[in-house]
Amino acid sequence: MSWYKFAVEYVDARWSQLGGNSRKNMAKTLTATTIVLLRAKPTQFAPAAVRTALREWAFNTNRRPDAPRDVVDILRWVERNSLPVSAWEDPEKVDQVLRSIDTRLDGKQTAAWSRKRNRRILNVAMKYAIRRRVLRANPLPKGKESAAVVKTTNAVDKRSLLNPEQAAAILDWIRRRPRGGKRLHAFFATLYYCGPRPEEAVAMRVEDVILPEPDADDQWCELLIHTATPEVGKQWTDTGEIHEQRDLKGRAEGETRTVPGHPALTRILRQHIEDEQLQPGDLLFQGESGGILAGSVIRRAWRGARKAVLPPHVFESPTGRRVYDNRNTRLTKWLNDGVPPAQVAEWAGNSVAVLLATYARCVDGQLPDLKRRLEAAGDLP
Repeated sequence: MSWYKFAVEYVDARWSQLGGNSRKNMAKTLTATTIVLLRAKPTQFAPAAVRTALREWAFNTNRRPDAPRDVVDILRWVERNSLPVSAWEDPEKVDQVLRSIDTRLDGKQTAAWSRKRNRRILNVAMKYAIRRRVLRANPLPKGKESAAVVKTTNAVDKRSLLNPEQAAAILDWIRRRPRGGKRLHAFFATLYYCGPRPEEAVAMRVEDVILPEPDADDQWCELLIHTATPEVGKQWTDTGEIHEQRDLKGRAEGETRTVPGHPALTRILRQHIEDEQLQPGDLLFQGESGGILAGSVIRRAWRGARKAVLPPHVFESPTGRRVYDNRNTRLTKWLNDGVPPAQVAEWAGNSVAVLLATYARCVDGQLPDLKRRLEAAGDLP
């Protein structure tokens, strides 16, 4: 069996089991692998056209039957020139594949997490090949030989966290933004005060927000988080929509979590719902046309705000570079304020182990209190 034929079969076998982002990542990894496992370089087709034909059509179960004529011609050429799966038994060829998936088109090395993900994808493909009796053993490096190549960490870079003054300035600039500023301000304030993942926040409905009465003594609100709608691209979803509706990350099907919201967020969301005249079943944060708030709009507004309010050297630094850094800032602040890790993990939708591995380096400001506790225990007589 040729490698190309096997890869297409493997994609079809895995397609229904994967979400949109996993499908996209699998297609990217198999594209780089397939190009290495060709007998000759395509001279009659542009390299970019070959990569696109493989990534967007050959390794996309939904789109493959509708591939245009020029793509079909490329894929037929690839099939004719693909090496057999037995090429994996050649260690030199395996090394070539690994170098390829570790290297970007500009020749630079890909990020550590990308390299780790690509190897994981290939390992699953190799296991499938063994079950199909196409290969006798997994040819990829194992143990220390594999681990030494890719070293990653879950820990958050402390430099990426926002201080209160920076967060306030960015949120204020977004609120004053002429186009959709107040709507976006409510969205970013929710990320900052409650720490949901962006794909969880855009999926929230008005009925998921529990607001106290305006004259209540306790003005804390509650957010019910139960759905995520990551933006993966319409060619990778079964519905043809850009966003894919999923259960919460790392949680059982149908699981929910409740997060308390600061009184400041209560005021913002109450005003937001009133200004937008939202009904209980409406999306809490909408785009201009009333649909899901687009990731491109979110990222553009955040980048514009950072550039406008932060000094140039801070703007170029990791400080708040990603929208996701709002979540990192909030979870770190909860920990620094003394909220028990088990409670923070519950609000964040993480396990305690993942929470501590990710944010332990950012916990700060508790040393004086810890010193007092240790001194109170006394010294040796």
